[in-house]
Amino acid sequence: MSDSSRSSHHALPAPQTRQAAFFDLDKTIIATNSAFAFGKQFMHNGLISHSEALQISLAKASFMMSGLSSEQMDSTRDQMAELVTGWEVDEVVRIAREALHTVVTPTIYAEARELIRYHRAAGRDVIIISASASQLVSLIGEELGVHDIVATELEVVDGKFTGEILTYLKGGAKAEAMKKLAQERGYDMSASFAYSDSATDIPMLELVGNPVAVNPDRQMKKTALENGWEIRSFRDPVPLLQLPNAREISIGAGVLAGLAAVTAGGIWFAQRNRPNAS
Repeated sequence: MSDSSRSSHHALPAPQTRQAAFFDLDKTIIATNSAFAFGKQFMHNGLISHSEALQISLAKASFMMSGLSSEQMDSTRDQMAELVTGWEVDEVVRIAREALHTVVTPTIYAEARELIRYHRAAGRDVIIISASASQLVSLIGEELGVHDIVATELEVVDGKFTGEILTYLKGGAKAEAMKKLAQERGYDMSASFAYSDSATDIPMLELVGNPVAVNPDRQMKKTALENGWEIRSFRDPVPLLQLPNAREISIGAGVLAGLAAVTAGGIWFAQRNRPNAS
């Protein structure tokens, strides 16, 4: 955060209009992918197999190295929806909540925490807007004291995920959700802020008067430079590339080849073949 932002944190005038600060989640607030973060915990609780947990781990490593394109995000969405079909929602939330402080909390950028405090002190509404499932995003929001969440909604019937996706908050859908909130709450979007790392969120940043590219991917950085948007690098914590260990690599057929592909930046979760796939 710039020195000017730090100094203004202590004595901020109330905004003349109602304003908001919209934050993407993955690689913006946290130095990981929230959809992939709990793979080992789900395995230990019997929700997924060792092979599936390893594939999630590989996907997470690929995401940290190169991110996901729009097409990869769509395919990953479908694969994850299929994976969780039939899972008890309460059990998923319990597992994620128990693991939150060891799996996710250490990956929260200190710079993001400070920005959230700064915007609150300035009288702005802070909103996390994410393509990840609302059940997981809400838990991370609680950790940050942010209860205004707009995220992907999965259908739940009789307490279980059906595999259907009701609302997918990616790209243009994020922008539409922001427009809706602005209309409902009277936000002055020209005075509001938005933060994201990914080119898929360019429509989100274009809606506000204060767009900020955080740890931007190549296309986001290019767009930010072309439009004179602020660019910030969040480095605390330093994102760690956590590849599977040697014992994990021994689980499942074809894993060594998969690991080699990850090292080359070429494998991602959406391309995996589940054991019962046709």
